[in-house]
Amino acid sequence: MKIKFPIALAIGGTLLFTVLSSCTGPLGRAGYESAPYKTVKTDGAFEVRDYPEIVVATATMKNGNNNQNSGFMSLFRYISGKNEAEQKIAMTTPVFSKTAGDLQEMSFVLPEEVAKDGAPKANNNNIAVSKRQAGRFAVYRYSGRWTEARDKKARQTLAKWIEEQNLTLRSVMEKASYDPPFTPPFMRRNEILVRIAE
Repeated sequence: MKIKFPIALAIGGTLLFTVLSSCTGPLGRAGYESAPYKTVKTDGAFEVRDYPEIVVATATMKNGNNNQNSGFMSLFRYISGKNEAEQKIAMTTPVFSKTAGDLQEMSFVLPEEVAKDGAPKANNNNIAVSKRQAGRFAVYRYSGRWTEARDKKARQTLAKWIEEQNLTLRSVMEKASYDPPFTPPFMRRNEILVRIAE
């Protein structure tokens, strides 16, 4: 029996955050280092942010539900010590994911200390450690559990706001996830963001 992506990802995510939370302290996003940014503009649920260059570990896979879950677990194994240094790396927020053509990418932000000292290379050739270019992003934030319909509506909402603000897109839209799957829906932080011209 095939497991659909949202269910499979929830299972993998629950395992990941449960294991890491037992080692690092409080449950939920408050216990984790988060990617830094500067807020340039706020308009209700919308923001314009400037992100600095950050180091990420990215799993690339063919577009597909089960492949997405495989990518997530590959990243989990990487930060759990399946890397050339056998180094355990703390979980951070958010988890970025995007689709470009036939490929999907999922990225974990690496902690500042790990990035500064030089992140270890993954044992898995499907995972690449790289620098995520600094830049300005338009962001739409919403709560609730992830569904395809809610994700699609959020992207449409952001696209409409961007058009109203006369902003110029520089990338495809991506999703940023901040919470363990067991977080109550009304407390969840979900974001859609896209790189824009400065």
